[in-house]
Amino acid sequence: MTTVSPLVLAVATAVAVAVARADAGAPAPVPVPAVARAWPVGVRPPVLRGWEPPASVYGPGHRGLDLGAATGEPVRAVAAGRVSYAGRVAGRGVVAVELADTDLRTTYEPVRATVRKGDEVAAGQVVGTVEVEGAGTAAHCGAVACVHWGLLRGETYLDPLLLLPPWLLNGGPSRLLPVLGVPLPKGS
Repeated sequence: MTTVSPLVLAVATAVAVAVARADAGAPAPVPVPAVARAWPVGVRPPVLRGWEPPASVYGPGHRGLDLGAATGEPVRAVAAGRVSYAGRVAGRGVVAVELADTDLRTTYEPVRATVRKGDEVAAGQVVGTVEVEGAGTAAHCGAVACVHWGLLRGETYLDPLLLLPPWLLNGGPSRLLPVLGVPLPKGS
């Protein structure tokens, strides 16, 4: 089985959407600026379910990413902005942040909020913790804890990976670290 990196998937999706719109005579979409400075959870969390844009407004698909995370793990704002919602929707905790200097909004769920509507948040600031989904609600990721990370421009869902600059997507450049306890080669 071949796995496709999230970056390749995001670029392919963006190209397909642009081509489809160009064919239909629609204006080109406004690009998403890579303003994120942190992942919502962890350093580079596993993507349990990727972006699957729906064919129509109400069509099936996945309007965000599901990131592997432990219950109680901190959830961070990916970029600076203002909290536009912190509360419960359909039994789940949700935090939404309007990103500064953009027309974009990120969402995180299920999250026990530690911020309130109107709070200014910095990139990387904790906005809540991953919560156990309540009784009567279906677990979003089945038996595994996760955070659903969404991105919207108005009412249009976008791929949240587009917010991440390459150094966050790819883990940055390789670094040589000292190896302790290993003897130097003879003649050094």
